[in-house]
Amino acid sequence: MNRIYTLLSLFFILQSCTQTKTDYLRDNSFDLSSKDFDFPQKDFKIIGFGAYHGSAKTEDVELSLIHSLTKTGAFKYYFPEVDYSKAYFYNKYLQTGDTLLLKDLIIHNGFHVPQERTIEAYEKWKKMKKINDELPVENKIKILGLDLMKNYKYVSKHILELVNGDAQAEIKTVREIREMVETDTTYFTMEKSSIAYEKLQHLVIDFEKNKTLYSSNVGNMEAFEHLMNNLKASFEENQEREKTIYDNYVALDAIHNFKNNSQFVRMGFFHIEKSREGKEGYPSFFTRLIENGIYDKEEVLSIIGYLTKSKVVWEETYDNEGNYSGFTTEAGFGIGDYEKEYFRGIQHLKDAKLSDETLFRLNLPKTPYAINEPDLIDVVMQDEASNSEAVKGMSTLDFLDYAVLISDSKASTPIYEMK
Repeated sequence: MNRIYTLLSLFFILQSCTQTKTDYLRDNSFDLSSKDFDFPQKDFKIIGFGAYHGSAKTEDVELSLIHSLTKTGAFKYYFPEVDYSKAYFYNKYLQTGDTLLLKDLIIHNGFHVPQERTIEAYEKWKKMKKINDELPVENKIKILGLDLMKNYKYVSKHILELVNGDAQAEIKTVREIREMVETDTTYFTMEKSSIAYEKLQHLVIDFEKNKTLYSSNVGNMEAFEHLMNNLKASFEENQEREKTIYDNYVALDAIHNFKNNSQFVRMGFFHIEKSREGKEGYPSFFTRLIENGIYDKEEVLSIIGYLTKSKVVWEETYDNEGNYSGFTTEAGFGIGDYEKEYFRGIQHLKDAKLSDETLFRLNLPKTPYAINEPDLIDVVMQDEASNSEAVKGMSTLDFLDYAVLISDSKASTPIYEMK
């Protein structure tokens, strides 16, 4: 009898908790597809949005967030998941509207995140340009990149943008890079055997020996030195990605004064988790910002997107000659709402959603997400090891402040399908 009473009590407690969370979410939800959407917090130092890669409506969600925040000038710098040089050329796209440049940048995004080499990402940037064009000069977005290098094409082009015209012919190492870029037959791979690797390594060595020569022939020496430091790091084996992202942030802070100029980050959601998954967990970019005292935890906002009834682009396929031949998609594994792999607590979001793109604020006072239950971060896995033990006893708010439920999204389409 006591056992039955205990089980019944537990059932009603769980039902009560479920109802509490669902009611809370309904009271604190926002329709991102609405023209009247207004992001509820403007006072932050850095805000990040991340989700599983490769689903079409994820780009729409990001645009809604950016459009709302730029209306009030809530951030100045935008960090996509790219390196410093690609970010430089995204700025050029925003200034010129050169769609051939944009398409090539999206193709090269695939070296960072293959699932972002898509038509949807291309269209997102075109809409970003429209948003940016309508902003007053003082509120226009500046693109910066923090990621490690994955290919040397845009690094090589960036060097030529920074070195003065006459010096491109006079300085041997730069002249060789210009010839390599102009020939445009080089595959700018980062393999040690590649021409690009050899030429760029020679440049870094020469720069370190002759900094005075370069300083008198470079328009922006701060940017050039930062680029050289990233190039030098790219020659090292086993470069640690999250450390590189953080170190680049600190280096660029000295140039751009991030503490007085808020930023928006678009990366995969691990990078924007605000805590380690367990005491021994590997620290994400946002976790490093907090642990190293760059910002207080309250100054950092994390928005994580969750998919339901959706698809993601999975892999591009190629024939035996290496030519693109098509792509595959996933609708179960890889979206985070599948019987064999799902986020604990995602059902609460599904029960409270307003539309296919619903934002939920989790971080208000008296929120049920402050208790030590890691809903929306604990991944329940049937056939593989999960993170459940690592995050046990932690709260959802240790990791994120907002959740977005993205429903009925089609898979993104590789840009090679664009007509």
